[in-house]
Amino acid sequence: MLKDRCKPKILATDVVASSHVFDIERVHLKFGNGVERYYERMKGRSTGAVMIVPLLDDKTLLLASEYAVGTEQYELTFPKGMVDRGESAVDAANRELQEEVGYAARELIPLKHLALSPGYFPSQMSIFLARDLYESHLQGDEPEPVELVKHPLDDLDGLLSNPLFSDARSVAALFLMRTYLQLGY
Repeated sequence: MLKDRCKPKILATDVVASSHVFDIERVHLKFGNGVERYYERMKGRSTGAVMIVPLLDDKTLLLASEYAVGTEQYELTFPKGMVDRGESAVDAANRELQEEVGYAARELIPLKHLALSPGYFPSQMSIFLARDLYESHLQGDEPEPVELVKHPLDDLDGLLSNPLFSDARSVAALFLMRTYLQLGY
């Protein structure tokens, strides 16, 4: 079990760089043992994010093939996006599902709330399993149409071995979905 410890005291924060997406803050901390350190973190302007693992039926996963500028290639991923101000995570999940893959879900099951990179980002992502899908399209903000990819649920190892399925959030979501289904919910 983890020990109960006092959090470091924040002595100061300064914005050292900004973009339209986030600020980079320098944080001056003092730990309980008296040691002081400076850390940098990304301070986002969002209200959270969602990722959805859509099951088209009992045998088929839906994925999106989208361009990822970080890796400079098209990546296979689950639908995802930001939670808009005033929107719940569940509503954002159903909206993103419709925008990215053209389906809505009658059932959205929360699987886990993840910290994306807690050492650097305060951002959180809620992972949902989407079932009982029906066709429904909403206009999204993607610069080009997202390619819908169907993958057999009984070939998760094949998906994991696909070099285009490399987003750590999607891999985590896949394992969360698999565990949920194996438990028979």
